[in-house]
Amino acid sequence: MGHRKKNAPRRGSLAYLPRGRSFNQKGRIRFWPHIEGAPTLLGFGGYKAGSINVFCIEDHAGSPYFGKEIFTPATVLDVPPMIACAIKIYKATDGGLKGFTDIWMKEPPKDLAKISSTPKEPRLEERLQKLEKAIDSVTEIRMVLCSQPRLTAISRNSPELIEVKIGGGNAREQLEYAKRILGKEVRFSEIFGANQYVDVVGVTKGKGWQGVVKRYGVKILSRKNRKNRRDIATIGPWTPAHVMYTTPRSGQMGYFQRIEYNKRILKTGSSGSEVTPKGGFTHYGQVKGNYVMLKGSVQGPAKRLIKVRYPARTPRTIPPGMPKITQINLESIQGK
Repeated sequence: MGHRKKNAPRRGSLAYLPRGRSFNQKGRIRFWPHIEGAPTLLGFGGYKAGSINVFCIEDHAGSPYFGKEIFTPATVLDVPPMIACAIKIYKATDGGLKGFTDIWMKEPPKDLAKISSTPKEPRLEERLQKLEKAIDSVTEIRMVLCSQPRLTAISRNSPELIEVKIGGGNAREQLEYAKRILGKEVRFSEIFGANQYVDVVGVTKGKGWQGVVKRYGVKILSRKNRKNRRDIATIGPWTPAHVMYTTPRSGQMGYFQRIEYNKRILKTGSSGSEVTPKGGFTHYGQVKGNYVMLKGSVQGPAKRLIKVRYPARTPRTIPPGMPKITQINLESIQGK
């Protein structure tokens, strides 16, 4: 028999390089999808509370469990109302989008002064008149939303600022929508609903410096190995005397920005007791007010800010009707 070629698939994905820590714990949205219909915000922010177990009826027609009761994990996000603090206007230039003007509300929240400075004289009417004259040259209109952590179980008062694009309609309709919600509270249920698919943007849980076995999943060497076992056998040839970037090496693991596409909203509500297990979520506590339950897992630890966005690539098939939840397991996570 001839010599068989050894099959040694590479270890770890090269899709995300370099594997460095995220610069921003809030995550960053670089793309906003185009939607049809009336103007609306394309995103929202909430805090991850934790995971629970849900029993529901499988409604995907192609599933072998179609029409049967199945068990699925779900993630609960605490989504208190956000305050629309400012309108930001952008124009297209050869170097990309450039800020044209911003319009702030007259009386911003007091907690906002802890993280950002706001104009002492917003000059709201003057800036709106200037904007309405140049509305035909406007490319994008975005809203600056301010979170309210005082309404959650998080032991902090400093809010988070996120910038969300307004989609749908034309520029004038978007401006009227922005003027209507400026200075008011915006709720998650006003933007998204049950059985809708969304993209989830956030930063994963940090693991610190890890070796190649945990970081890339390489095989542990033989017990007879002369030196290390939790290492790779060779980092490269003598010629060329260079360690290639594809070679698994120790380094930072976790605390990366990731986007989870097409998460299905199973349930939304205004009473967090409906989805809070006995004793509260581990490392979070009780969900006091508005919440959203997403099917599956969501990146990041408890209390981390998670951004929810309209889907960039909607699934080809969407089950008709609302998700049929038969039971939500609210037994204590701590075993009490």
